[in-house]
Amino acid sequence: MVKISKEAALEYHESGRPGKIEVKPTKAYRTQTDLSLAYSPGVAYPCLEIQENPDNAYKYTDKGNLVAVISNGTAVLGLGDIGAMSGKPVMEGKGLLFKIYGGIDVFDIEVNEKDPEKFCEAVERIAPTFGGINLEDIKAPECFYIEERLKRTLDIPVMHDDQHGTAIISAAGLKNALEVIGKDIKKVKLVVNGAGAAAISCTKLYMALGAQKENILMLDSRGVITSDREGLNDQKRFFATDRRDVHTLAEAVNGADVFVGLSKGNVLTKEMVKSMANDPIIFALANPVPEISYEDAMEARPDVLMSTGRTDYPNQINNVIGFPYIFRGALDVHATAINEEMKMAAVLAIADLAKQPVPDVVNDVYKVNNLTFGREYFIPKPVDPRLITEVSAAVAKAAMDSGVARKHITDWDEYKNSLSVLLGQETKLTQKLYATAAAHPQRVVFAEAIHPTMLKAAVQAKSEGICQPILLGNDEVLEKLAKKLDLNLDGIEIVNLRHPSEQERRERYAHILAEKRQRDGYTFQEANDKMFERNYFGMMMVETGEADAFITGLYTKYSNTIKVVNEVIGIRPEYKHFGAMHIINSSKGTLYIGDTLVNENPDTDTLVDIAKLSTTAVRFFNEKPVISMISHSNFGSSQSDGAHKVRAAVEKMHELYPDLPIDGEMQIGFALDRELRDSQYPFTRLKDKDVNTLVFPNLTSARSSYKMLQMLDADVEIIGPIQMGLNKAIHFIDFGASVRDVVNIVAVATIDAYVDKIKDRINKNN
Repeated sequence: MVKISKEAALEYHESGRPGKIEVKPTKAYRTQTDLSLAYSPGVAYPCLEIQENPDNAYKYTDKGNLVAVISNGTAVLGLGDIGAMSGKPVMEGKGLLFKIYGGIDVFDIEVNEKDPEKFCEAVERIAPTFGGINLEDIKAPECFYIEERLKRTLDIPVMHDDQHGTAIISAAGLKNALEVIGKDIKKVKLVVNGAGAAAISCTKLYMALGAQKENILMLDSRGVITSDREGLNDQKRFFATDRRDVHTLAEAVNGADVFVGLSKGNVLTKEMVKSMANDPIIFALANPVPEISYEDAMEARPDVLMSTGRTDYPNQINNVIGFPYIFRGALDVHATAINEEMKMAAVLAIADLAKQPVPDVVNDVYKVNNLTFGREYFIPKPVDPRLITEVSAAVAKAAMDSGVARKHITDWDEYKNSLSVLLGQETKLTQKLYATAAAHPQRVVFAEAIHPTMLKAAVQAKSEGICQPILLGNDEVLEKLAKKLDLNLDGIEIVNLRHPSEQERRERYAHILAEKRQRDGYTFQEANDKMFERNYFGMMMVETGEADAFITGLYTKYSNTIKVVNEVIGIRPEYKHFGAMHIINSSKGTLYIGDTLVNENPDTDTLVDIAKLSTTAVRFFNEKPVISMISHSNFGSSQSDGAHKVRAAVEKMHELYPDLPIDGEMQIGFALDRELRDSQYPFTRLKDKDVNTLVFPNLTSARSSYKMLQMLDADVEIIGPIQMGLNKAIHFIDFGASVRDVVNIVAVATIDAYVDKIKDRINKNN
C-alpha cells in the first residue's frame, strides 16, 4: 500500500480549491432568460406544482439524486470522537465516492450535537431537502437509536453505512468464501471480535444468511460477551453466550471456522490462527492495521481465506462496493426506506458478481490477467464497472417487490443502460453502435491478434455478438497466449497466413494484387512476398470477400498502413483522398473531428474532400452534420496562406452543397459558442445551429485537439480513428488503445461492412 504522509494529505486537501467537492449548475444560465427561468419569476411554477403534489419534488428538483451525508463526529474513521467540524473532510470524501461511483449528488452536513434526541430533531427538520440520508461516523450505541428513529419518522431511505455497508460487503464475502471451501453456513463456528455498530450489524446479517446464533461468539474489549455479565446494552445482550468455558480471544478462536475482526490491529496471533479449523476464513477488517497481517495469517495457515479492508491484498472488504449502488437503486424508485430485503438483495448481487467473468478494465487496474472466482478472489473489486448496474438494479427491484417504491421500473435493460451512461462507461452513441452491430454481425479480421489487447478485444467482441472474429497469427502461439490470459477461443477462426497450408491462398491473393497494380510496376513475386505480411494478407481477405472488415494499428505505423491500404483497397471513386475521424463524447455533447490521421498538410482540394468525407461519416452515425472549418482567423481577418486555403475550401463546399450547414474559416471559440458566433457574424450559414463537426486545417491541429481533451478530461470518451473514404471496411486503431477502444472500432467496422453490402445489393438490383 502506498504510504501517505501528513504533508501529502494536507497538500491534497488544500491545493487549488480547498476541499474535495463542489456544486455545479445543470441548466443553462448565460442569458437573462435562463436566469429568469432558473429563479424569479420562472421558479414559481415548479414550486406551485410541488405544493399541489409533494412527489413532484422528484420531477422538478435534484431531490431524487441528492443524499445527505450526516455526522456528529463522535466515531470518525478510526479517530474517535473528534467533533463534527473535524470530521468534515471525511464527509466530503464520502460525498466524492457517492458521486464518482454512483453519480449521486451529496451535501455533507456536520451536526454539532451529541444528544440523540436533538440530533434526530435536526435531521428530521432538514430531511425534505433530500432523497436519502447516509448517517456516518456516529458512535454506538447512540447510532442504533438514531437510525431506528429516523427510519420510523422519515419517508426517505436512511442508512447508517458504518453498520450496514460493512455488513453487506462482508456478508457477500462470507457467503462466497464458504462456497469456495464447501462449508455450510448453518454449521460453521463464527467468532466476531468487536461489538460496535458494524460488528452488531454484520453478525445480524450473517444470521439472515443462515449462521446459527448458538455457533457465534462475540467479543468486546473485556473478552467474550457472556450472559452473566452485568451492564450489557440490548445489542450486546442479544449475542451474549451462555457458555462459561470461553473468555479470551485465544479460547474463542480455537476450532473456529470464521474470524471477523472489527476491532483493532494486531490482536490475532499466528498461534491463534493455527488453532482454527481447516480452511479458516479470516476477515481482519481493522483499518489501517488489521487484526493480523495478511503475511502472518498466510504463514501461519497457508489454507486460510483472507480478507482485509486494504487495497493492497486480495479480497478487500470496502464499503464503496455497496453504499453508492444501494442508494442509487433506492433513489431511482423513490424508495421510502432501505429495508432488509434491499440489503439482502445487495448481498446476493455482490456475491454473484464475483462469480462472473472479470472485465478487462479490472484486470488492467490490478495488473493481472485472469482474476477468477476462488480463494484469491471471492469479492468484486471496487473498480468493477458492473457494480452499478447489477447491485443498483437488484436493490431497486427489491424495493419494488417489498412495497417501499413510489416509482416502478418496467424496462430493466434500459435502466441498466442508463446507469452505464450515467457514469460514462457507455454513451448512447456506443450503445447504439453495439446494438446495430449485434443485429448484423460481420466477419472481422484482427491483424495483430498476438497483441494481448487485440486478442482480448476479439474475444469480447464475439461475446457481445458484434462480429465473428478471424485472428491472423500462429495458432499455437495464440492458444498459449489465450490460456495465459484466461480467454476462450472456442468458435473463433485462426488463420496462420505463413503456414504451408495457406500457400495456395497467398498465391491467389498475389495474382489478384499483381494484376490490380501491374501499371505500378508490381510483379507476381513482389506481391507474393507481401502476402507474408499481416496487413497485406488481411486486407486481401476483405478485398476478395473472404472477410468483411479488417482491424489493425496497435503495432503498425500509420504511414505503413496507409501505403498498404492504398495499394490493396483503394479510395472510393467519388473522392480523391481518404481520411479518418475521431468522435468526442462529453457531457456537452458529441463532436466529430476530421481528418485526424491521414492528410498531414492538406491543400484546398484535400480539405474539400475531408469536408465531404466528414459529412458522409456524420450521416453514417444518423446525425445531421453542422460543420465548422477551423482556422486561426475569422472570415477573412487574415490573408495568410493557411487561412486562404480554408476559406477557398469553404467557398467550394458552398458551391457544391448550397443547403449544407457549413462555414468558416473561423476560430474554434466561435465555432463552439453559438451565441457569440451569431452575435458577431450573423451572416454565417451556421446561424442558430450548434456545430457538431470540426474540420481542421492540418493533421497537427486535428490530432492535438482530441488528444488534449483526452488527457485533460477523464470523463471524455474518444472513439476512433474511423476511416472515411476507402472502398472496403478497413479500420485503424490508435497506438495504446484499450480493449474497449478496439471493440468500439470493431462495432463501427461491422456496421461499415454491413452498409457496404446493402449498397452493393442495391447497385446490383439497379
